[in-house]
Amino acid sequence: MKAIVQDVYGSADVLQIKDIPKPAPAIGEVLIRVRAAGVDQGVWHLMTGLPYLVRLFGFGLMKPKVPVRGREVAGVVEAVGAAVTRFQPGDEVFGTCEGSFAEFVCAKEGLVARKPANLTFEEAAAAPISAVTALQAVRDAGQVVPGQKVLVIGAGGGVGSFAVQLARAFGAEVTGVCSASKVDLVRSLGADHVIDYTRDDFSRTGLLYDVILDTAGNRPLAISRKALTPHGTLVIVGGEGGGKLTGGFERSLGATFVSLFSGQKFKGLVSTENYRDLEALTSFLENGLVKPAVDKVFPLADAPAAVAFLHEGRVRGKVVVSI
Repeated sequence: MKAIVQDVYGSADVLQIKDIPKPAPAIGEVLIRVRAAGVDQGVWHLMTGLPYLVRLFGFGLMKPKVPVRGREVAGVVEAVGAAVTRFQPGDEVFGTCEGSFAEFVCAKEGLVARKPANLTFEEAAAAPISAVTALQAVRDAGQVVPGQKVLVIGAGGGVGSFAVQLARAFGAEVTGVCSASKVDLVRSLGADHVIDYTRDDFSRTGLLYDVILDTAGNRPLAISRKALTPHGTLVIVGGEGGGKLTGGFERSLGATFVSLFSGQKFKGLVSTENYRDLEALTSFLENGLVKPAVDKVFPLADAPAAVAFLHEGRVRGKVVVSI
């Protein structure tokens, strides 16, 4: 089968399309014929091996432990391993795995759910990591309730585009922060207000928010807390823009410590992948309350270009690889 693999850490140039053996499902796994694969920020981190903290988490010190890139997947179950009870061949599914930039991939049963019936495979592949992260940020970390004012920083990106819609679905008044090129997208997602950060600074408007979801991952804590109500909650999703060692994740680590001395709450979100949240997300997707914003779809051979395009920061929503 064809797959996008890498033998060393580096830029998108290290990714190559090669023929490799078709995998077989182990106990508790399903073999998926991949129809589409989402491109999330984690792909870039695993490709480059940066920050170095990623390597210490077991992904490979000197080279990638799993050579095939891609983690978000949508496709059709080809075969099931022993002890699998929720799926059978022919089922259309979406979820997370290791190595979705390939014609076939094995995924743990507990990380896969049935594909929302109203979505294309490309739309479904955009959701497993980005949308579940947004759901956990809105529902669990932010604990958003009807009537609250919610600010989403990075509203035009992968996680942010889902966070805007989910916060609205939870009954909040949503303000999105994004670049000028993404203002129309964020409005189309249902944001009540949109701030173009190249023209206006949300921390200087005098407006206060009950919950701030920072999906951009590069603003100092002191700036965001100016826009929080006295008992508001700031949720930091991931980390970008830092050094090679921690890559900005120190903001999340420091947030919890600062909370000890403030009436405001600061939380660093580390999302957890599981089929129950995929199923919860499916109800929003099938009811039309949330819709994946897919910017561009690349063929498998052009997956390196898809990753490079994502890292440039110009993506409006999500990038997907079609197989």
